[in-house]
Amino acid sequence: MGIATFGGGCFWCIEAVFKKVKGIQNITSGYAGGTDPHPTYKSVCSGTTGHAEVLQIEFDETIISYEDLLKIFWTVHDPTTPNRQGNDVGTQYRSIVLFHNENQKEVAESVRDSIASQIWDDPVVTEIVPLQAFYPAESYHQDYYTNNPNNRYCQIVIEPKVAKLRKVFMDKLAEV
Repeated sequence: MGIATFGGGCFWCIEAVFKKVKGIQNITSGYAGGTDPHPTYKSVCSGTTGHAEVLQIEFDETIISYEDLLKIFWTVHDPTTPNRQGNDVGTQYRSIVLFHNENQKEVAESVRDSIASQIWDDPVVTEIVPLQAFYPAESYHQDYYTNNPNNRYCQIVIEPKVAKLRKVFMDKLAEV
């Protein structure tokens, strides 16, 4: 079982995408990359903790590779805008890959360098840093898109990311 930790803006958006990918065993929305040992949604949104909204993804490496997860990650969010995704602005929304070991670091750097210019016109600003600690988010943030499909934010912001996954990565979908 592999574990990946990514942040690409609001964790609701990225979670909704990866929930549709085959080989994903579990996803936990949370906080990482900062210094506060007791982050909450309110404190992270204040911008004072240094944490980003992230996902911790448990995946079956015999079904999907870390490299493929990175390709999906860098395709479905905009990694060229520092500290923002659309209207979500702040350090908590930065693009970040938190690696668990040196191999993940090398793969992340390689994938970023090989696909960035193929997908994006502007430079990719995603941080690639070691994971120090992961803090699960409050329960109401888990499975947000699944539990709130009629929410306006879900329809306007999240659904286009899910649609992009379906269009670009049809072969990686758990459901067809």
